[in-house]
Amino acid sequence: MKFLCSARLRPTLLLSAALLACSPAAFLPAAQAASVAPVAAENGMVVTAQHLATKVGVQVLKDGGNAVDAAVAVGYALAVVYPAAGNLGGGGFMTVQLADGRKTFLDFREKAPLAATANMYLDKEGHVIKGLSTRGHLAVGVPGSVSGLELAREKYGTMKRATLLAPAIALADKGFALDQGDIDMLRTATEDFRKDPASAAIFLKKDGAPFEVGDTLVQKDLARTLKAISEQGTAGFYKGRVAAALVKSSQQGGGIITQADLDQYSTREMAPVECDYRGYRMVSAPPPSSGGVIICEMLNILEGYPLKDWGFRSAQAVHHQIEAMRHAYVDRNSYLGDPDFVKNPIARLTDKAYAAQIRAVIAPDKAGVSQAIKPGVAPHEGSNTTHYSIADRWGNAVAVTYTLNDWFGAKVTAAETGVLLNNEMDDFTVKIGVPNIYGLVQGEANVIAPGKRPLSSMSPTILSKDGQPVMVVGTPGGSRIITAVLHSILNVVDYGMNVQEAVDAPRFHQQWLPEATNLERFALSPDTTRLLEAMGHKFGAPQPPNHMAAILIGAPSLGGKPVGKNRFYGANDPRRNSGLALGY
Repeated sequence: MKFLCSARLRPTLLLSAALLACSPAAFLPAAQAASVAPVAAENGMVVTAQHLATKVGVQVLKDGGNAVDAAVAVGYALAVVYPAAGNLGGGGFMTVQLADGRKTFLDFREKAPLAATANMYLDKEGHVIKGLSTRGHLAVGVPGSVSGLELAREKYGTMKRATLLAPAIALADKGFALDQGDIDMLRTATEDFRKDPASAAIFLKKDGAPFEVGDTLVQKDLARTLKAISEQGTAGFYKGRVAAALVKSSQQGGGIITQADLDQYSTREMAPVECDYRGYRMVSAPPPSSGGVIICEMLNILEGYPLKDWGFRSAQAVHHQIEAMRHAYVDRNSYLGDPDFVKNPIARLTDKAYAAQIRAVIAPDKAGVSQAIKPGVAPHEGSNTTHYSIADRWGNAVAVTYTLNDWFGAKVTAAETGVLLNNEMDDFTVKIGVPNIYGLVQGEANVIAPGKRPLSSMSPTILSKDGQPVMVVGTPGGSRIITAVLHSILNVVDYGMNVQEAVDAPRFHQQWLPEATNLERFALSPDTTRLLEAMGHKFGAPQPPNHMAAILIGAPSLGGKPVGKNRFYGANDPRRNSGLALGY
């Protein structure tokens, strides 16, 4: 088949690429003027953060690959064309629901090096040394992306490794023309690149000037690294020339990663977290992600309220959503961590009876006070990232969120590899009571330990009805990932939005501490804001935007009617400028 149409929408941190069988109805009439129509397709959908990576995923599906094959190819391609978050030097999560009903979760989150210690970022007086956990080689966790992508391909894919890596190798070796979205991304780190010679050699011109629109970004070292992976699999990254260069770079930069760290890395396959909400089954990420547990906890709380009857963004609905977020984040920040190191109270936190206990302490007309809501106090007794969504014609659905943590990670590249490195160590509790770069104040369960994986908010999520996937969704955005995914679910389930409207709708975010709820522009009317402030709510400015990647399967909205033969409907978040919706 040939491409019949495509849509470059106003994208965000993520890209929605739709596999499109573009009949005249492929661009549906928008239900409301506020949003463009979702992109429709007959055979499948790919949604990623960068238009070239989307095309790679679409081509894999056209060539007969399944959703996992496409996810692997997209993961490697994003490492080339989306260096701010796509990566070989980071890690992430993959949630999979297969056509035969099996569900699984792959954890390829970065790990603390074996030489890591709980106090490694504190001075002699016990104070946090600013920047030590966020910049440079000491901030780097042991990368997991290559391990995770290869396990996914070997166990659930159908195509050969060399086939899936070929597009990424070509993009790195021959280069690709930079458009405005790419330039906007690179310009955020120009000064950081200048401080790291290995990064400057790749991401700046020879005279140190930043790239311009239309320039070609060539990454020869990264191409050689990708070729090694293509030929040798995980050994091409964790052993041999590439591994030696990673270790050498770490040691020369003051880091602590050794060959022993690379040798001991492995991907964990685990059962996902599942829960029910108004007749839909949600499948999402378990610890070391907090995402699935906390989304379930919030959905369980909100299921007890008539959100649809109250109305979208009514003061009553917003008040109860904020309070659900506030209470759930107490639990997120206090009790969850790497399951190899802590016992996560998943059953309790996702229990509907526990949600009822929380509802009982939420006042209908008064905001909670975060400082008074604490772990150990009833009812809380205890025990820059990118996402892409893919669904194929056979009924397989894959949601992947992987990350370098901050935008361009630790702002350093491992010399001779082309691999940008993560600053994932900042996701640990560097010091109890001290916020990380996302403002999260975390507890003992997430302290640094050798070989431990830091707690994450990444939430690759699949929603099902009667055993069949109906929504694939996720986003980058640090601590805001969880609430952004929650909003997307509420928007389609409770408020009947189509997938593009659900993605476009302005969002708000509350994470227990700090006290203020962050509002995107136009999230609330002035009247609603005043009503909520009268209840005691405090509001803050918007944080950097997420980029939601969402797919609905069956119709443009849940319970709606398909348009022609189109079964897949993709939404590209308009908050950033590098995405694409595309189909065949």
